[in-house]
Amino acid sequence: MADEVALDLVELRHLKSIATRPHIINFISSAIRTLEKMPQGDATAVSTPALLHDKPVPFSWAQDNDNVKLANEAATLPIPILATTCTPGRHYEMLGSFGWEQNNIDVKIYIYLKGVDQENIEAGFSPSSFHIKLHDVEGKNYKFAIPELHKEIVPGRCRVITKPEKVVITLVKASRDYWLDLKFKEERPMPMPNWDEEPDPLAGFMGIMKNMYEEGDPEMKRTVAKAWTEAKFGRNP
Repeated sequence: MADEVALDLVELRHLKSIATRPHIINFISSAIRTLEKMPQGDATAVSTPALLHDKPVPFSWAQDNDNVKLANEAATLPIPILATTCTPGRHYEMLGSFGWEQNNIDVKIYIYLKGVDQENIEAGFSPSSFHIKLHDVEGKNYKFAIPELHKEIVPGRCRVITKPEKVVITLVKASRDYWLDLKFKEERPMPMPNWDEEPDPLAGFMGIMKNMYEEGDPEMKRTVAKAWTEAKFGRNP
């Protein structure tokens, strides 16, 4: 009988190693401890748990047929389909009227629109573009976007805030460059005026304009070039 106990212990330890449910593991551990405490010569001191007996389980054809019938009925039941509601796509009106200003740090865009809730604003920024959507503004939806800005911005620092009568979009510049426009425009190189084309009594003044052109920003260059061209054609029609 001691051999039977040893075999039971081996089997129980194997079952414990593959068990996953906590109460099954506790149940097997309890049985192992009980068998380990048994005197090796006394096999009747404890009864092996019923789970481990080799006792045959009674089988009923009637019960098995009932189970098969229930399974077949379950398989033929219609699968419920959850009702889903389709939300129609939102209609947006494009905003085309706005104002803007700039400094060395950022560009501010003003959209004059009343009744905009801060929570109903959806905005997206990239280094060279941005878009915003304004939802449920007195029953309407609006959107505004510039797909290609004049110069690059810092997306993580840009923001949109609402005021009582307007929406303010702040675009933080990636560099301190002056923006000639809000939208991208290819800057064509302006022709360099020929300052020494002919003698002029106003040579000193022309020298000043030359320095302004060479050291100025793009807007200054454009202004000086225009003034020089107009002056030239004015002298030589």
